[in-house]
Amino acid sequence: MRRLLDEREKARLGGGEKRIAAQHAKGKLTARERIELLLDEGSFEEYDMFVTHRTTDFGLDQQLFLSDGVVTGRGTIDGRLVFIFSQDFTVFGGSLSETYAQKICKIMDQAMKVGAPVIGINDSGGARIQEGVRSLAGYADIFQRNILASGVVPQISAIFGPCAGGAVYSPALTDFVIMADKTSYMFVTGPKVAKTVTGETITDEDLGGATVHATKSGVAHFVAQDEKEGILLIRKILTYLPQNNLEEPQTTDCDDPIDRLEDALNTIIPENPNIPYDVKDIIHAVVDYGEFMEIQRQYARNIVIGFAKFNGMPVGLVANQPNYLAGCLDIDASRKAARFVRFCDAYNIPIVTLVDVPGFLPGSAQEYGGIIIHGAKLLYAYGEATVPKITVILRKAYGGAYDVMSSKHLRGDVNYAWPAAEIAVMGPRGAIEVLYSKDLKKIEDPEERAKFIAEKEKEYREKFANPYEAAKYGYIDDVIEPRNTRFRIIRALQTLSTKKDRNPLKKHSTMPL
Repeated sequence: MRRLLDEREKARLGGGEKRIAAQHAKGKLTARERIELLLDEGSFEEYDMFVTHRTTDFGLDQQLFLSDGVVTGRGTIDGRLVFIFSQDFTVFGGSLSETYAQKICKIMDQAMKVGAPVIGINDSGGARIQEGVRSLAGYADIFQRNILASGVVPQISAIFGPCAGGAVYSPALTDFVIMADKTSYMFVTGPKVAKTVTGETITDEDLGGATVHATKSGVAHFVAQDEKEGILLIRKILTYLPQNNLEEPQTTDCDDPIDRLEDALNTIIPENPNIPYDVKDIIHAVVDYGEFMEIQRQYARNIVIGFAKFNGMPVGLVANQPNYLAGCLDIDASRKAARFVRFCDAYNIPIVTLVDVPGFLPGSAQEYGGIIIHGAKLLYAYGEATVPKITVILRKAYGGAYDVMSSKHLRGDVNYAWPAAEIAVMGPRGAIEVLYSKDLKKIEDPEERAKFIAEKEKEYREKFANPYEAAKYGYIDDVIEPRNTRFRIIRALQTLSTKKDRNPLKKHSTMPL
């Protein structure tokens, strides 16, 4: 018994007191401190505490640390089972060895068997060079499990230190990536390699810091001010998710009235169709208690995604943002929303879509960048999704973007429109220039030309600047009063709670990547 207690105490020290102190000096917690903060008190059951590496080269046989640089096990968050691994930077800089990888693979295999989320806390210098190809094989073994677990159990990655080289691909394969500001970074090749190969001089932070991945690459879904906030974010995310793909998200008690009227919504849309507004004001007005957990807040801001609840029911929300790029769909927005829609569909989370989209962003940069392919990803994601899909057209729904944004034609279950909704192939000015191009060429006087355009725009608006034409064909199920939006969405969710929809049997799809 004495030996057992001594060995456990040795394992808990990781790389030793000095290295723990160095970790704290950087403003970082240790692997076990992170687990202790994340999990319910007293719930952690550690696996493989006594594992050590098997390498004898380069003097490593003289450097044996129990747990070998990663703490693994299971525990609970709000009473729900999760599996976790937390990389220990105090042991060989958190570098991955063969046995280290085996420990991670073991808990991932168990998570798949029992259907529970996997949380990975990353703080590692990369592959353990002394182990050569065995460490690389270890990464690939983890990647394979990330792939098999995708869409089966939720996977969340927290980056609380370095994550470089091949190590970045495991978080990239997971569902959500959280980075700690100023103390974490991710990149495939570091500043030194960049300098050697390209001559570029750049810092770790500017190459792969949290801000870079939150604003430019979209790799980071959340940026936390520190590790404690990052851990709270993990706990918050899980409140919206089921344990696995065979379960439904947990509905919680809610005393926010389902028939709560929001009179402000009746006047929130500006009379001038070219004036923007903040769609998040609408979101906060209709969801439970005004609580909305936005994802990728700083990336592709022309579209808003995130989790909320309606009468205690978790949903995924997708909304065009008129406050940024007029709410146009572009490459980044399409990718961002498509990935989120597919995630929600994988885990049985209903999707509520708020539409105000004037079209796809025009220009050579978008066309050369592949807006056709990337826009098709969002189209594909909505069309493939079998979860309940509720759509509310707030204002504009023009052109192909109308189709893409969870239209009735992509198996939208309940499609509403506000009275101000405009559903057409294009906006009035563009339509007039196409429809009356010959007439316009004949009018030389600028005043007459302007008068002609104004008259035709008025006719066009009377025809299309309302939702009733689409409603006439059944493409809109009902035109609703804006202040009743919350009630109508909740009633639709309740109706669709037993929805069953299946796609054709196939090995897998060939979506446009």
